[in-house]
Amino acid sequence: MCGENDSWDKPGPPFQVFGNTYYVGTCGIASILITGDQGHVLIDGGTERGGELVEANITALGFDINDVAILLHSHEHYDHVGGLAYLQARSGGRVIASVRAAPVLRSGIVADDDPQARMHEPFPGVVVAATVSDGEPVKLGALTLTAIETPGHSPGALSWTWASCESEQCRYIAYLDSLSPVSRNNYRFSDDPDYLAAYRASLTTLVDIRCDVVLTPHPVASDMHRRLSEPTGLLDQAGCRNYVDRIERRLERRVSEERESALTR
Repeated sequence: MCGENDSWDKPGPPFQVFGNTYYVGTCGIASILITGDQGHVLIDGGTERGGELVEANITALGFDINDVAILLHSHEHYDHVGGLAYLQARSGGRVIASVRAAPVLRSGIVADDDPQARMHEPFPGVVVAATVSDGEPVKLGALTLTAIETPGHSPGALSWTWASCESEQCRYIAYLDSLSPVSRNNYRFSDDPDYLAAYRASLTTLVDIRCDVVLTPHPVASDMHRRLSEPTGLLDQAGCRNYVDRIERRLERRVSEERESALTR
């Protein structure tokens, strides 16, 4: 079983979210599989070690890693994309990335303009087959996922939305990026007004998307494990708004603290 504070590489049981959408990540890091008749789409691959755990969960659900045709990402940090190289090698799938994240995924080195630049060790690079822009759909057979550029936690971050159907009932799934204001010690969001404006715009955009189920790269950020134990499960039409509200409060508190600190220098 998984708990609220489990490690990133702790194996966790895969499960069906709704319809053709499945959770195949670890206890601490999400990876989402969307299955289709002409191949499957996988979002995020966990850490470098986590890639094997994601593959094991895909297999445990009865799916074949070789049917994963497209690999996508949330944000370009090692804990979410470190396993993509392994999964790309195992599946032969095409990696599609945001324009800002593509060079990072190829090199395995976080960009200099990332708030977390130089905080982490490099991760294995991948072959990026194509890039995707804000509002652009990624299609595979009958599957359609829409990319939403949500810079903030990283410059190249993406959130994703799609519909999953079951017994003629469809739910809108939203995989929202982490968006938490985490950075290296000497970085200040308030020192980069353009980046901060884009960060705030990301949050504004996500408030109004169609959202019946919210999933996040760190499951604890959206209370996934707790919600699974409730009668309504992951279904929560206020989930996206509540998630954005929590992140917005964290960001504004961080900016306020930065400005107060500047005044006392």
